[in-house]
Amino acid sequence: MAYIGLISDTHGTFDAPLKEFLKDVDVIWHAGDFGNIETVDNITAFKPLIGAYGNCDPHTVRLVHPVMRYFRVEEKKVLITHIGGFPGHYDRYALSLINSYKPDIFVCGHSHILRVMNDKLHNMLVLNPGAAGIQGFHQVRTALRFRIEGNEIKDMEVGEWERRLVL
Repeated sequence: MAYIGLISDTHGTFDAPLKEFLKDVDVIWHAGDFGNIETVDNITAFKPLIGAYGNCDPHTVRLVHPVMRYFRVEEKKVLITHIGGFPGHYDRYALSLINSYKPDIFVCGHSHILRVMNDKLHNMLVLNPGAAGIQGFHQVRTALRFRIEGNEIKDMEVGEWERRLVL
């Protein structure tokens, strides 16, 4: 069993509310727009990290994290990229990745909008954790955590916080 914390669009923020929400997870998945390499380092010092860079990330982040990640957790195939979209409205690049890799779980960020959706056409779960940082148009900061056990996704929870930095 794997306990996953999922965040995106931190834009330089990895503060106390996020750490508290993610303290018991085994690994953090980040769907891009870390903000800077210091944020990458802070998350990596806290928990193991699997991430993809976002459109706002500098070259220092892009040297450490690729544009997409594809891997297995338990019996699930996972694809992470920053700009993805959602069922019926996928980004062209994301759709080509989906068609090539055929993931069970597709993770993206970028929109700053929390989404958990089933895509029946591609037979996958689409996860966008929204924005965990304080920069952007979103009114509430969000993150997800859940368990993967064999072929099941269980115990999904949403974290929500005011859009302000808490040290």
